[in-house]
Amino acid sequence: MMQQFYPQVPHTYRYELNKDMHVAAAHFIPNDAAGQCKNMHGHTYFINITIGGDTLDELGFLINFKRIKDIVHKRFDHTVLNDHPEFKEVFPTTERVAEQIWKAVQTELQTQVNKPNCLQVVVRETPTSYVVYRPKPEELA
Repeated sequence: MMQQFYPQVPHTYRYELNKDMHVAAAHFIPNDAAGQCKNMHGHTYFINITIGGDTLDELGFLINFKRIKDIVHKRFDHTVLNDHPEFKEVFPTTERVAEQIWKAVQTELQTQVNKPNCLQVVVRETPTSYVVYRPKPEELA
């Protein structure tokens, strides 16, 4: 994976963790206004997740990198995004994919004793197009 630099999210946490990964998935946007995207097609999505916190767990982690990958990769890799329950009522645009990744990661983080927060999710759909999702402050614990 090529190293990327992503927009920084301002915060006052002592620790910041970033996890990069990629997911191969297909989707379609069933609306004529989506142009060619209305047809089934796939992407290798490159994803960056930023987590912040002031307290480490008993092992010295904000959260284990592997756990973050498991939450996202096992859920979305080699799937059709439209088939996921979270995309039954909304189209799986890159914006919505980033939002759903944030929700899944944040939900897991809140089960941790040290309660870190997911500050940002970047989803790169193509080499020239990406989305940044940042929660509102009131969405963080």
